[in-house]
This record gives sequence, C-alpha cells and structure tokens, in this order.
Amino acid sequence: MHLLNQQAPELQVTSWLNSKTALSLESLRGKVVILHCFQMLCPGCVQHGLPQAGAIHELFDPEEVQVIGLHSVFEHHSVMNEAALRAFVAEYRIKFPIAIDKSAERGAIPLTMRNYKLQGTPSVVVIDQSGVVRMMHFGQISDLHLGNIIGRIIAEPRSQQDVAANISLDNSAAADSDKCDDQGCKT
Repeated sequence: MHLLNQQAPELQVTSWLNSKTALSLESLRGKVVILHCFQMLCPGCVQHGLPQAGAIHELFDPEEVQVIGLHSVFEHHSVMNEAALRAFVAEYRIKFPIAIDKSAERGAIPLTMRNYKLQGTPSVVVIDQSGVVRMMHFGQISDLHLGNIIGRIIAEPRSQQDVAANISLDNSAAADSDKCDDQGCKT
C-alpha cells in the first residue's frame, strides 16, 4: 500500500513529551502536520532531521503548521527507553511535541512506523490540512525543498486541498525546476 495522496493513518503512541495532552491527526485537521520520525541514536536525525524539525516549529505559524517528532525505536531497544528520551529532549532543548511510537507485539518495527511503511530514520511525512499524506521522504531533505512543499500546501486555496488527494508534491528537484524561469515558479 502506497500512502501518498491517501488519508494518513492515526498515530499509535504510548506517551507524549512536550505536550500537555495527547495529540491526534484528527484533532489537528486544518493544520499542515510535519511528522518527523527519528531515533535518538541516529546521526542523521541528530545532525540534520531534528534541527530541521525544530526550525519548522519555530518559523511557521503554529495555527498553520504542527511539527510532531515520532521516536520510532527499531534497534537498540534496551537503551532507547522513555527516561533516556526525556534526557535527550532536555539536553537538545527540543520544544515541539514528541510521540513515542508504540512497539509492535511481533517484530522490531513500531506500529506507526509500520503503518506508514517508513524505511528508517530520519523520515519526514507531510500531511495536509485535510489529513492527506502529501509527501514521504526517507533520509535528509534540504530545508529549502521541504519549506517549499509546506509553503505550497499552506498557500493552496481550500477547494484545491479537497482535490489534493490526486496531487503529489514530492516531485524531484528536476521536475520542479522545469516549472521555473527568470519570472519565478509556476505551480
């Protein structure tokens, strides 16, 4: 099952950090949701993904964009527990909500990570205001590319968002550059 342009599966988590209440995708309708899947021992997450998620959290209007960190442990289970994550979040001064992905009864891949068919960490999922998955990316993605995608979704007229299930914004940079010239870019 390919999730692009389909309703995002609800998060399956055991607990939340940096949030007074449990969040749900349903409760976040009307906002663009940036789901950043990470592990605290993942170098790419620590060096690039988490700072990028933090920048999105700081730069975009919280009425329009909600960043959620999803701590999905699929290796080194014994050392990546909630207490260690709390210390990590405090040490790195992470301010956005962090969900702890629910462990699977069988296998190493946690439930939300499995439901989204994520390949590993870091991974970014962009969910639009109507709850539709508009982009999924494994590995590092440039700040400019991700910011462009978020901005384009925010700028869409509401009627276009209802049609968005038929449009994928995760075009390659080459495809996007075909739409640009000296006068600017066309969507």
